[in-house]
Amino acid sequence: MADLPSVLIIIAVLFCVTALVQPLAQRLRLSYTVLLALVGVLIGAGSAFLLATPLTNLFNVPAELILGFPVTSQVFLFVFLPVLLFQASLTLDVRRIAEEAAPILLMAVVAVVVTTAVVGFALEPFAGVPLAVCLMLGAIVATTDPAAVVAIFRDLGAPARLSRLVEGESLLNDATAIAIFTALLAFITAADEPEVGETLAGFGRSFGGGLLVGLVSARGIAALLPLVRDIRTAEVTLTVALPYLAYIVSERYLGVSGVTACVTAGLLLGAIGRTRVSPRNWRFLEEIWEQIAFWAGSLVFILAAILVPRLLTGLGWREVGLVALLVLACLVARALVLFLLLPLLSWLRLGQAVSTPYKVVILWGGLRGAVTLALALAVTENPVFPPEVQRFVAILATGYVLFTLLVNGTTLRPLIRLLGLDRLSPLDQALRRRVVALSLVAVRDAVERAATAYHIPPEVAAEVARPYADRIAAAGDDREEAIADRDRLNIALVALAGREREALLEHFHRKTASPHVLEAMLQQSDRLVEAARRGGRSEYNREARHWLGFGPAFVLATALHRHLRVERMLANRLADRFETLLVSRIVLEDLRHFAAGRLATVLGERLAGLVGGILTHRIDATNRALEALWLQYPHYARAMQRRFLRQYALRLEEAEHTTLLNDGLIGQELYHNLLNDVAAEVPAATARPRLDIRLDGRTLIEQFPLFSNLSEAQVAQVAALLSPRFARPGERLMARGERADGMFFIASGAVEIATGDQRVRLGRGDFFGEMGLLGRRRRAADVTALVHCHLLELGATDFRALLKGNPELALRIRTVAEDRRRMNQADAARRAGPTTVPPDRAVTTEQGGFRT
Repeated sequence: MADLPSVLIIIAVLFCVTALVQPLAQRLRLSYTVLLALVGVLIGAGSAFLLATPLTNLFNVPAELILGFPVTSQVFLFVFLPVLLFQASLTLDVRRIAEEAAPILLMAVVAVVVTTAVVGFALEPFAGVPLAVCLMLGAIVATTDPAAVVAIFRDLGAPARLSRLVEGESLLNDATAIAIFTALLAFITAADEPEVGETLAGFGRSFGGGLLVGLVSARGIAALLPLVRDIRTAEVTLTVALPYLAYIVSERYLGVSGVTACVTAGLLLGAIGRTRVSPRNWRFLEEIWEQIAFWAGSLVFILAAILVPRLLTGLGWREVGLVALLVLACLVARALVLFLLLPLLSWLRLGQAVSTPYKVVILWGGLRGAVTLALALAVTENPVFPPEVQRFVAILATGYVLFTLLVNGTTLRPLIRLLGLDRLSPLDQALRRRVVALSLVAVRDAVERAATAYHIPPEVAAEVARPYADRIAAAGDDREEAIADRDRLNIALVALAGREREALLEHFHRKTASPHVLEAMLQQSDRLVEAARRGGRSEYNREARHWLGFGPAFVLATALHRHLRVERMLANRLADRFETLLVSRIVLEDLRHFAAGRLATVLGERLAGLVGGILTHRIDATNRALEALWLQYPHYARAMQRRFLRQYALRLEEAEHTTLLNDGLIGQELYHNLLNDVAAEVPAATARPRLDIRLDGRTLIEQFPLFSNLSEAQVAQVAALLSPRFARPGERLMARGERADGMFFIASGAVEIATGDQRVRLGRGDFFGEMGLLGRRRRAADVTALVHCHLLELGATDFRALLKGNPELALRIRTVAEDRRRMNQADAARRAGPTTVPPDRAVTTEQGGFRT
């Protein structure tokens, strides 16, 4: 048994080997992981040879250290696997993976089950071991390793969808294969033969339990991230703890799938973590995790490869034949799923069709690696299995891994080229030429400016710039027509939506809005990206309109307020909407500059104009919604704007201090002192003012000019007659033709009155509905709430009693009603068409009611 210093020195040497293999793989144009596996096999075989040969004893000590290295299945499964699974799932785009959910689940779950069955029944007649052992071997070899495949995809520029399918499959099929392996292991080693139903139920509990553990653990870590915000070392530390917590708690203490828990935790944290961590710190976190995963992946491959010679001990022609049969069975099982079951998904409209070239690459690219070897090693370490079973599993699993790495891995690159999957689509080629031409123009101009600034002779500058001019001319042969207008517009909208998401992340970093509001906005922007990618302009506009709508939370809050007088939930929803609209308007204005600048440069002025028009519609709609809220709660709106500017000013102040430090104008001590001063002001600046939506009858009545001259007793009388009512946006308050049974006073909010072709908006301090009561006739107009409105309702009986007891008030109401009647008659006579009076152009009459 190697001691700790020996273990550390071996790890250090192996790190050096992995570092040197990288440039060698680039030079030989081989997959890094395939070459690393070959090197590991050579190290293991070489160590065994040096230890056994009588030629020399000089290398016996290092050979013994390598062959006696304490690497077991537990090391693979509990040290390396959580890290690799978590990093892969953390960096995946959950939204894009969700689009391919049906084919990924088919390949990750159904394909594993099919492979297990096909391999088991194909080997059982020839293996000389029980069927359950053959099925267990099928589960062991069903796991795929995407590292080598995705690296080849990246080098060749293979389609992104192909990479998503392979990565998504590999993440989930590990969970399926390990769950099946565990169930079969329990079945084989059980004293009493368990029932099939019990085994299947245990399989379901393992999956569901792992999913739940992953969700809970990721949510828990995500809740801790705001506590260490802007301390990126602490943020990284929390994320490193997460995969081990999820995996080990699941496997050791709850008896559920640790792989499922780990993958779920990574996917969820990747989806919500960007809203809890600043963009700069998230990039740092991803870079750290990329390095951790590289170390873990490299050690896994080389340590597993070193074990290969030992696992292949006793290999004979019979075993070679069984390995060949295993290879054939795996290919047949995978082909059945890809070419028979996968097309059913598109036929059933459960997923987008997968092309035949994609299927061929996925079939041949099912490389196996460390997880397969770790599971095989777990069988060889289990004393319950007889030696012949251990030998059978070890040789066949190891032989199959070697075949996929040495044969599939080395021929996958030529196969992708043969199928043409390394070539860009005509659209991407045309876009590439255009972008390259623009980039080269910028480079050429920069070279000429540098030559002038550094007094380099013009002929030298012209000589350096000439190749760029030739490439610009060659790229310029592409005409705009090479990219259809529809495709270019879709590209522009996807880029625009992506840019919007980045802008929201910047606001998150600046803390210019509440974190939960920005998190909801980021989720909405994700849906906007997907809408643009899925359906172009129409879907983008539909999703943008949905953004400004009122969701189920608003409906629920309104219902609770109306029926149960619960105010806090509604007040929070309104405050969130304030922040959402305020940040949206700022982001959209920035996007307009982005469209007029960068997008116009890449895709042309005409397309930029179309995008600008789409943005203008969004900005106008946002302004209308914001103005409606301003009309409803002007004091709160000003407070929110002050809060936004104060937060923005603090971010600028912090940036200025950093600039002074970087320029050497202040030292570290003064810099930290200044930052502490800024930090002391942050809590007060970021605290959101509370929105009070409570109705105080007497206070509200005093705000109406109509009641300005009433005495205290009269105000009390009026307050006793009025009943509060809250209306949600779009709610119909009055309908044309219905019986007039009351009138309304607008305490806050805005409504729209529609009389034929005329549209009139009324706001705070106005009233409506009095004309039907005075004339004792049915309603002549439709009245709809534009925003959330606080109204005071006066019933018909109370209305007449109020007018009878207050002659002066009755005169004012009748005067306003008469003015409105005359204006309606004049408008009807002119027939000038629709008239919409925006709130900022509204004028209130002296009587205090009618806006026109």
